[in-house]
Amino acid sequence: MNLIKKILLLLLLSIASLEAESIYATFTVEPLHDAKLAFISGGIVDKITVDIGSHVKKGELLAQLQNRDIQAMLEISKTALKYAEKDYKRQLKIKTLIDEAKFDSVANRYESAKNQLAYQQALYNKTFLRAPFNGVIYAKDIEIGDAVSGLMLKTVFKIQSKKRRKLILAFDQKYRNIVKVGELFIYKIDGDSKTYRGKISKVYPRADIQTRKIQAEVQTTDIIPALFGDGYIQVKK
Repeated sequence: MNLIKKILLLLLLSIASLEAESIYATFTVEPLHDAKLAFISGGIVDKITVDIGSHVKKGELLAQLQNRDIQAMLEISKTALKYAEKDYKRQLKIKTLIDEAKFDSVANRYESAKNQLAYQQALYNKTFLRAPFNGVIYAKDIEIGDAVSGLMLKTVFKIQSKKRRKLILAFDQKYRNIVKVGELFIYKIDGDSKTYRGKISKVYPRADIQTRKIQAEVQTTDIIPALFGDGYIQVKK
């Protein structure tokens, strides 16, 4: 933003808020949520259901590994638990009539069958990669047939929130004890003549190690990530 635009914005702020002190801040736009996704289990990629630009909902399937062997073990564990439970219930009815050690052995097999099923279910679930939140896929590095390793995690998708954004503000550290959550931020995006308003939702408890400036966040929507701009934080005198 050039000098004339900064002067005009400052004049606008002066007229709009005579009871406030204006603190200059720059910002960059980032998604409110941004995640790198990877399989935590090894195997061969069997299915991919999304691509770059796909809009997904939380819990939606993104990709799947070949899992027929794990699925078979899961079914075996379900069968084992079914009969272990039947045996346990039978022995429970005559618990007072049988040897205590025998009953403990039956109970142990029942509990072990439950634990084994839980373990196999967890292995099976790891062969599916699902969206951690509502968002849009903006990077993809996976194809059907690729081999993945749970020991060497590799990012296969990048996902960001669909519309929700946050402005990462940076302002002089001398105002660190003045700027508070809830303060009004009036700003412009570089290349856009429109004036926007938002409230500070978070103030970082430390200065940036490179710039020595304090950072804060303002939540907003529908702004392209990586854009930047500046504005003024309105602090009550």
